[in-house]
Amino acid sequence: MKTLDVEAVQAFVLVADFQSFTRAAEALDTSQAAISMKLKRLEDRLGEKLIERTPRLVRLSARGAEFLNVARDFLAAHERAMAGLSATSRRLTLGIADQIAGPELPMLLARLHAHDPALLIEVQIGASRSLLDDFDRGALDAAIVRREDDRRDGELLSQERFGWFAAPGFERREGEPLRLASLSAFCGVRNIATRALDGASVSWVEVFLGGGMAAVTAAVTAGLAVGALAHRVAPIGVVEVSEKLGLPPLPPSKIILHSTLSDPRSRGALRTLAAAFREHRASIV
Repeated sequence: MKTLDVEAVQAFVLVADFQSFTRAAEALDTSQAAISMKLKRLEDRLGEKLIERTPRLVRLSARGAEFLNVARDFLAAHERAMAGLSATSRRLTLGIADQIAGPELPMLLARLHAHDPALLIEVQIGASRSLLDDFDRGALDAAIVRREDDRRDGELLSQERFGWFAAPGFERREGEPLRLASLSAFCGVRNIATRALDGASVSWVEVFLGGGMAAVTAAVTAGLAVGALAHRVAPIGVVEVSEKLGLPPLPPSKIILHSTLSDPRSRGALRTLAAAFREHRASIV
């Protein structure tokens, strides 16, 4: 009777999800060569070619596509069995900065759940500074935030581009200050944006403060003001107005992952999240 190796099946599912041996190896904290060996072992065991790989493309074969859902069910059953043997439940408390939590968040959570269905996931959305404070006092297991001040710890995930966005019909009358919508006065992006305006001698006035990015993007979309937003989270329907309004460029921002997780299974889940985050950014670029 054929038996399946859990690690080999897990490697196959990650390669299928990421369409990348590099990202799969990153998620499992191993090498591409090790992933290739696990996949070959699985294909030899099943007698089927599951992944088609060329120098530029990684994709499922027809048999691989058929096997994928079965493989997910197999891994989920394994995780449920392991959770049943554990005396303690496991929780991951993750903070994600408001300016970072974008349209890919459902995909990231789905990857986390697929990797470890028994893991209780708690997500908090907030300002980078507040989340870092929570992380430092032990209230968060991990945080994905903008790099703040001169702090140099944490793992670099990606770099975020920012710009000035407004509704297509937004107009700034000659001589009037630029109307701004932003998060609270303690928001790091707001401070960077206002310093850039002051440095370029552009007068401004704050006309909207939002308690979250949903409120800020709503105000920008409604035409109330201009917002300094990451290109990735700018809502559909707004336009970049830096050149039109003569506004100064905004510097990019580094996205950093901080973590205190020590147990191997939770760290594995976090590696999967980090790999998915990088993969999504790479697909945008």
